Amino acid sequence: MKNRVVSALTVLAFLALSNLASAEERDKFHLSSTAFEDGATMPISTIYNYIYNGANVCSIDGSPGGDESPQLSWKNAPRGTRSFALVVFDETAGVVHWGMYDIPATTTELPQNAGVTGSTYGKQVINTYGSAGGNADLNYGGPCPPAGYPPNVHHYVFTVYAIDTELYLDASSDFPPTALSLTAKLVKYRDHILASASITGLYSTTPSN
Repeated sequence: MKNRVVSALTVLAFLALSNLASAEERDKFHLSSTAFEDGATMPISTIYNYIYNGANVCSIDGSPGGDESPQLSWKNAPRGTRSFALVVFDETAGVVHWGMYDIPATTTELPQNAGVTGSTYGKQVINTYGSAGGNADLNYGGPCPPAGYPPNVHHYVFTVYAIDTELYLDASSDFPPTALSLTAKLVKYRDHILASASITGLYSTTPSN
């Protein structure tokens, strides 16, 4: 599954977008966060919290992580946008930490911790922890790269897609949507993607010294 998600996201990254949005509109679409700057380290509030022997293995010093999705905001969505989709992809490990789709076109911001289970900001897919553990974790799952396994610094790419329709993923309580189904749908609907905007957060559990 991991390889298929990577392949789907690679296709999306190099799409030749033949759609209603002009090149100027695509260039103006912009994503930012108050939690971290593009290319900077993500804060502890966004980090996964996995306790082992009384300490969080997802942080360098064992501090508890908040496991809260960061605040995100975007502007200058192209005309004709009907919904947004969001994918948070650890391009170092090739796994998806958060997926949300059918975000209303009127939305320009996701507040901190919008990725909780049952979020009203959009529909969510099973994150990488749910996929690995067999639990339907339809929420945000923060970074937790393994310590001492190079490359030590992982790159978490947050991408928002402006789409001229809704995605309507097939799902039910017994078969919730997955990261693969979301990325595959985005590839299938690539001609409906008007623009995308990304920022990258960094994180490592390995001390730099």
